[in-house]
Amino acid sequence: MSLAERMKDRFAPFFAWVQRRIPPGFRFALGLLLICGGILGFLPILGFWMLPLGFMVAAMDVRLYRRWRSLRRRRRAIRS
Repeated sequence: MSLAERMKDRFAPFFAWVQRRIPPGFRFALGLLLICGGILGFLPILGFWMLPLGFMVAAMDVRLYRRWRSLRRRRRAIRS
């Protein structure tokens, strides 16, 4: 199992909660805040783990990424 798959499995409940509870505009803002916190990861409370999490949360609202993700899922379904 790759690192990306493990991260996806680990944060799946968080992403489901974010997608259900937080409106799209705020999701993007939350993603940007996580990215900014990740940039300041050298500080004691913040961490570099916030960078990929922020990118994944912010990407939920980027139409081009959603289109690419759905196309990728269709291709995987066809292969299986």
